[in-house]
Amino acid sequence: MDTSITINNGNKRVLAAAMITAFMTTFMSSALNLSVPALESYFGVSAASIGWIVSVYTITVAATSLPWGKVADMTSRRNVFLCGVGGFALLSLISIFAANFYMLLALRTMSGICAGMIFATNNALLISSYPHEVQGKVIGYSTAATYIGLSTGPVIGGILNSAFGWRSIFAVSVIVSVAAFAAGLGAAREESRIKGNSEKHRETAQDVPGALLYMIAISLSLYGMTSLGEGGIHVALFAAGIAALIFFFMHERSASSPVMRVSMFSRSRTFTFSCLAALLNYGATFAISYSISIYLQVINGMPSSRAGLILIVMPAMQALFSPFAGSLSDRVRPAVLASIGMGICTAALLLFSRMGTDTHIAYIIGTLCLTGFGFALFSSPNTNAILNCVKPNEYGVANSIIATMRTYGQSSSMAIISIITTIVLGTGSLDSSPAAEIIRLLHTAFIVFTGICVVGLFFSLARDRK
Repeated sequence: MDTSITINNGNKRVLAAAMITAFMTTFMSSALNLSVPALESYFGVSAASIGWIVSVYTITVAATSLPWGKVADMTSRRNVFLCGVGGFALLSLISIFAANFYMLLALRTMSGICAGMIFATNNALLISSYPHEVQGKVIGYSTAATYIGLSTGPVIGGILNSAFGWRSIFAVSVIVSVAAFAAGLGAAREESRIKGNSEKHRETAQDVPGALLYMIAISLSLYGMTSLGEGGIHVALFAAGIAALIFFFMHERSASSPVMRVSMFSRSRTFTFSCLAALLNYGATFAISYSISIYLQVINGMPSSRAGLILIVMPAMQALFSPFAGSLSDRVRPAVLASIGMGICTAALLLFSRMGTDTHIAYIIGTLCLTGFGFALFSSPNTNAILNCVKPNEYGVANSIIATMRTYGQSSSMAIISIITTIVLGTGSLDSSPAAEIIRLLHTAFIVFTGICVVGLFFSLARDRK
């Protein structure tokens, strides 16, 4: 089948809506990071308090994606999607006029809830609107939009913040959200309805206890994980979150209408191992940008503006090659492509672990390019592999599980680098520590990340018996 013809016959508005929202959510996260100093100065609060503006959004997205995915599968994915996009636009508009820190914090929390609705439905709507033969290709386009948002966010966010202030970032979010809402309105209604599930068998009951237990488990474990290096209460919160997650799985096994069917994992080796591969891949690679930024600025003495331009290379490569990888996964087994991509990421992490104080900048840029290509080859095919394992009436929940794996992996990656920093540097700061100690910190981190990626590669290879 000619996929270039097939894709033109699909619902282009759904593709546009999915791509715009994929761009919008990652753009906002990365762009707003550049406004942290401005927000700190404007509201007159500590840096730790302003950090909550970023982290509360991430935690809320992860905690609400799965419940919203279940609601979308039971009712209408299109309606949940539109509510999420519309709510995100409205909250971004109100955020422009935030009078104090606590108001902005509340608005970011509610924005996270709306983003959870978007993450639960955008790719689910997308693959419901296209035939199986081109689903990998359209997922690739959506993934590319994600990395475009990730790569342009710091640049555009920095320009906007310098020229117009932090409010301008929310103004751009309003404009992009309105465009996504308009594209979503044109999506065919029947594409957002549950498919492959008759009215007779459609679930109508809500598992409220399960949803609450899940949100508590994710919130506690993610919050505790982000500060594990500090010990004390954070370790206790992380342990409580993991315990609540275990109770959640136990509850779901006996619930009549569970938020997430445990059988999704037990019935499919490919689904389970693909999710684990995603978790470990994000856990191994997410802290690369943070680690390399330390190397460029602290070891090389490079200004942040130039370091930021170099770091764009990795997400730019991901954006460039994700459509190709997604399209290729429609013709080659996705598990094979994803495993090759994860193998490339493992090699790149090993190369990073060889950096020294005199490593040439071309070595850094080349390895960032290699990492970006490897992750592009992994991400779209791995998502395609996961969604191919579930029934059409489970797309929302499956998409939410992917989002949860991503968030957990990213948080664990930053937690690992935080713990290693505490062990190696103790109470010393990055600026005051000797270059040899910084290099030892980075060597240790990249060796640990390489080991994690090797374990992930094992799961990626073991998922497909063929």
